[in-house]
Amino acid sequence: MKKYCFGIDVGGTTVKCGLFQVDGVLMDKWEIPTRTENQGEEILPDIAKAILEKLQEKGIQKEEVAGIGVGVPGPVNSEGDVLCAVNLFWGYKKVSKELGEMTGIPVKAENDANVAALGEAWRGAAAGAQNVVMVTLGTGVGGGIIVNEQILSGAHGASGEIGHINVDHEETESCNCGNQGCLEQMASATGVVRLAKKALDCSDAPSVLREGELTAKAVFDAYKAGDKLAEEVVEKFGDYLGGALASVTCVIDPSVIVVGGGVSKAGQPLIDCVTKYYKKYAFSACKATPIILAALGNDAGIYGAAKMVI
Repeated sequence: MKKYCFGIDVGGTTVKCGLFQVDGVLMDKWEIPTRTENQGEEILPDIAKAILEKLQEKGIQKEEVAGIGVGVPGPVNSEGDVLCAVNLFWGYKKVSKELGEMTGIPVKAENDANVAALGEAWRGAAAGAQNVVMVTLGTGVGGGIIVNEQILSGAHGASGEIGHINVDHEETESCNCGNQGCLEQMASATGVVRLAKKALDCSDAPSVLREGELTAKAVFDAYKAGDKLAEEVVEKFGDYLGGALASVTCVIDPSVIVVGGGVSKAGQPLIDCVTKYYKKYAFSACKATPIILAALGNDAGIYGAAKMVI
């Protein structure tokens, strides 16, 4: 009888690991370093070792494990093959096949943002919702889409790449993806700083943003304190993100939109600003769709990865 499963969230710095019961109870969680040297050749062996050691520690037989779910930062096809994971220094890699052979346990791999969305839909802020859009605002902007409780992956494993919706046709600087005007250039942590630098360069108005280190947190803290220039920056951020989410809901029509990632720590003021512009641009049937803060934090990935194999 299958009693357990593993949820693995592979990040550029650490791999988050979770041992779950098949009813969704988290039994144990831990992290191991992500060794990206030599094109990341040690990442999967390290994960396999961590899983096998945990089974031995807990006295669990492989036959009791339903599977291993893995979230990876990059497009993943239906076979569990990663097309490219730049932060891990991987090119094409057969993640499900290789990790399955190393552990002797079935493996299912998916894009990490999709997996995090599934986690929030299962045990997080959107628990109980069948149709969910999640956007993660960190160093970049990621996204995940859940339709009828299933991850929407797309033909190339690239569904949910919300960060690469074009939101500014006049932008001349390039995004990391090679295009210009992507949402990621405006709504990520680095994007908010970029907007703030432009605002500071174009204005002589006094602002606390001219003092100390310029970060996304500093911008939102100044906004909450009533700084006028910070308000201009956050309003522009809200316009970009609210408009992009309105475009997504025209296609997906989710019951809820979840916002996570480091930038989301700005809290309800961020949500209120984005919601204002979302309602301005959204299709009439979707205007009332709530935008809420994620609840699972860094655990969303391991929960979603576990859910994939239950």
